[in-house]
Amino acid sequence: MSHPTFVTGASRGIGRASAVALGRAGHRVACGYVSDRAGADETCAAVRDAGGEALAVHIDVTDTESVDTAFGEIEETFGPVTVLVNNAGVTADGLIARMSDDQWSQVVQTNLTGAFHTIRRATPKLMRARWGRIVNVSSVSAHLGAPGQANYSAAKAGLVGLTRAVARELARRNVTCNIVAPGPIVTAMTEGMPAEWHGAMQATVPLGRLGTPEEVGAVVGFLCSEAAAYVTGAIVPVDGGLGMGH
Repeated sequence: MSHPTFVTGASRGIGRASAVALGRAGHRVACGYVSDRAGADETCAAVRDAGGEALAVHIDVTDTESVDTAFGEIEETFGPVTVLVNNAGVTADGLIARMSDDQWSQVVQTNLTGAFHTIRRATPKLMRARWGRIVNVSSVSAHLGAPGQANYSAAKAGLVGLTRAVARELARRNVTCNIVAPGPIVTAMTEGMPAEWHGAMQATVPLGRLGTPEEVGAVVGFLCSEAAAYVTGAIVPVDGGLGMGH
């Protein structure tokens, strides 16, 4: 069945890979972007190549009016969103003693409150449809912590509580809500890291390498499928074993 699907932060990396995986499964995918329209258009092209329909949609997840406008655009084109993937995220690193209020609020507002905004907007239509899939993209750092990323780790950990509360609230309406928790993944962000960082990651990750966006997208695709109907409130790590036991 072709489900109207919304992937935020879809211009590149994990968001793009998730959108393509969902397009390959036959979804009609709205590819959300905040500034990189060209990247979103490239994602849409990749979704179409994979056999899905696609639409680039501007959204600032921190702004409720922008969220409402984006959902309205998708509803007009594809119908009410029944599959939502919250991937939009930012970093603003800094050691805790010097982290500014702006660094803290920017990351928490985007990575955590943004997911709340989109879930809240989607929920009435999901309840009416009595079917839905929500996947929130967290991080291994939600459990392990990451030095210089108190804001990011806190926001990604906050997604766990949000996800499980939503999973319990919407379970009776046949709506699932789960987390994918990637470890270090090869993206534009990690490609900019120094060679020492890559060496340390490869030494720390049990599988001895960084993951690919497509490996994360495959798990997102599964959690959004009919096959995952009995999976809700779960944290699914895609981290090469880095967070094992958490």
